[in-house]
Amino acid sequence: MSREHPQSPERSVSAAAPPAPAAPPAPAGPAGRPGTGGAEAPFLELLARGAAAEAYEQPVLLARAEGVPAERITELEQAKLLALRVRSELEGRRRREAELSALFETAHDLAGLRDLDAVLQAIVQRARSLLGTDVAYLSLNDPARGDTYMRVTEGSVAARFQQLRLGMGEGLGGLVAQTARPYVTDDYFRDDRFQHTHSIDTGVRDEGLVAILGVPLTLGHHVIGVLFAADRRARVFEREQIALLGSFAALAAAALDTANLLAETRSALAGLERANEIIQDRSAVIERASDVHDRLAELVLRGGGVHDVAAAVAEVLDGTVEFTEAAAVPAHALESSRAEGHAVRHREDWIAAVTAGGELLGALVLRGHPGLDPVDQRTLERAAMVTSLLLLARRSAAEAERRVRGELLDDLLDARDRDLRLLRERAARLHADLDATHAVLAARLEGGTADADQEADARRRLWAAASHLAATGQGLAAARDGGTVLLLPVTPGDTATDLARRTARHLAAAVHEPVTVGASAPVEQLTARPDTVAEAYAEARRCLDTLRLLGRSGDGSAAEDFGFLGLLLAGERDVAGFVDRTIGQVVAYDERRGTELLHTLDAYFACGMSPARTKDELHVHVNTVAQRLERVGRLLGDDWQSPARALEIQLALRLHRLSGVTQPPDRL
Repeated sequence: MSREHPQSPERSVSAAAPPAPAAPPAPAGPAGRPGTGGAEAPFLELLARGAAAEAYEQPVLLARAEGVPAERITELEQAKLLALRVRSELEGRRRREAELSALFETAHDLAGLRDLDAVLQAIVQRARSLLGTDVAYLSLNDPARGDTYMRVTEGSVAARFQQLRLGMGEGLGGLVAQTARPYVTDDYFRDDRFQHTHSIDTGVRDEGLVAILGVPLTLGHHVIGVLFAADRRARVFEREQIALLGSFAALAAAALDTANLLAETRSALAGLERANEIIQDRSAVIERASDVHDRLAELVLRGGGVHDVAAAVAEVLDGTVEFTEAAAVPAHALESSRAEGHAVRHREDWIAAVTAGGELLGALVLRGHPGLDPVDQRTLERAAMVTSLLLLARRSAAEAERRVRGELLDDLLDARDRDLRLLRERAARLHADLDATHAVLAARLEGGTADADQEADARRRLWAAASHLAATGQGLAAARDGGTVLLLPVTPGDTATDLARRTARHLAAAVHEPVTVGASAPVEQLTARPDTVAEAYAEARRCLDTLRLLGRSGDGSAAEDFGFLGLLLAGERDVAGFVDRTIGQVVAYDERRGTELLHTLDAYFACGMSPARTKDELHVHVNTVAQRLERVGRLLGDDWQSPARALEIQLALRLHRLSGVTQPPDRL
């Protein structure tokens, strides 16, 4: 029994019958053609009806039995050999025609591939039919497990064989899968070229296989499986049969490749369909995100603020968005957003922390929006990032402006050696008009602490709040003498005391601690005299100290608010201002009406505030005195006769007589 060498599967073909020897030339007839003398006629009839090879011996045997001459027997022998050669050629052609037809049908099946298993089954069936084997089967490689397994079988009867797995290099199939070369054996169990294993030999024995042919299924340079044809008896597979099985293996590999491509295509199409659905579902969200991006970019370019960002995001997300200080947001939600870097849900709200480095600046809060699309969530997060950038930019700009404003005020306080023209130009760049009427205010914190770091931090917060107030009010602010000094414009109809009290309330609200503020009297033309601002600051500090001595810490006031004490506090002893503030209304009334209310007041105080004695002093009826005093009360207020007010009014009356002060025309 012949066995094939590993490198020479073709050796098995040598076991096939050798081709028929060439027939000797027939004697030439009269016309120069082979002289068969009609001997080929019975053989032509045999060829026509496709008789078996044994039937071609019958005409020769009959001729010998009839005693036909030897020449005739020779002619018949030659005709028989020619007929057998023609018969062999016809059978070969029919076989090749059947093979080509089977390959064509398989290719047609492959072109209309719908079910991979059906195509592979058809390939195996046709291979079995054409090669005339008992069994045909196909295995596929499993890269994950490193072996090859049965995929399709035809003619198999053993369940164990149908579930067989072959390791690379094991058995005939494992060797084909490993080497990518065809292998053939006429008796598998007696062939020591293959690595026999218990599981493989048991499966082959259960199936009863003896002769096996295996060819590789290849895609490119990679083996993806093996196609087999096997018999349950010893058999030598011819070269043509090996080539035919190889052709079927190529078609099987193409079918597998086509199926894989179709599967990938279907998967890609399904993915595209899902992606298209997602795109359609998310198109509106993406448009909103794009809208937000454009709006935020525009806001940054035109210098918008955090509230502008919140308003833009609120419009796009169709909700209420607020920028909130960190203290107003639930601590655990804010910390979670800060740690994760994403917006987090808290009850019905979404919270996105606004951070810069390690500093928590606040949060953007989307109110009443429990269900938030991931794209909308990223929109809120992007808005929080833009908000942090805006806050940092504003802070940097504000700090730079505070430093510049502080330096300018320091130079004004120390203006003796400064170029006043340059001071005025610097103020104009900061939108501060030094030629307008201003008041100098001295502010100091009252919530002192023993901790030096906390005290320094509180002072920095006071300076930051004062700088912000000065910047928004077209003024200046600087840190000085453990507190803050401000230079703020005084608006028409406003007093220095009003400005001081308003400033004290504003700063206290900003730093969450009481702040005491002393103000100077309004001053004009700050750059006219080099020491104007310094003198006004000294007056403001005296007012600040007086407020603290009087127990009015946390309040704001100017010298005009202290009555006659203001004469001592004011830097220029404003006598005319004191008289005007105290009895100016009465002076103006007398001048307009030609009355004698001032004279009546002098007599009233000189007579010990007795109406009866006053009417004698003035030589008028007591009712006249009463009417005049009632008029004074309406001008000066109901408390004008209180001890403190009475003292100030008497002092003002005396200063009025001594200095000849008259009411300014603009107050008449």
